[in-house]
Amino acid sequence: MIDTVISATGFASTLQSTQLSPQKASTAADFASSMLDVVRQAEQAAVGGIQGQAPMQDVVMKVMEAERTFATAMAIRDKAVGAYLEISRMQI
Repeated sequence: MIDTVISATGFASTLQSTQLSPQKASTAADFASSMLDVVRQAEQAAVGGIQGQAPMQDVVMKVMEAERTFATAMAIRDKAVGAYLEISRMQI
């Protein structure tokens, strides 16, 4: 995965992998907890940005990571609802 990105201004930015390792997310509860941690980090970064304690680039990166996490959660929810509806239409 890409570790460093050089922006148009010439500043290098280190990216952290947002993929969850199988050891960390062994259950659905662990996965959900990891997703909530990402959202909490984004919230803390946003507050730090408002207070002037965090660089704006870090704030944007954390908020975008939280947005991707939210989109993933919605995709999982949609798949689960679709599977439930499919099963409910089956004849017994």
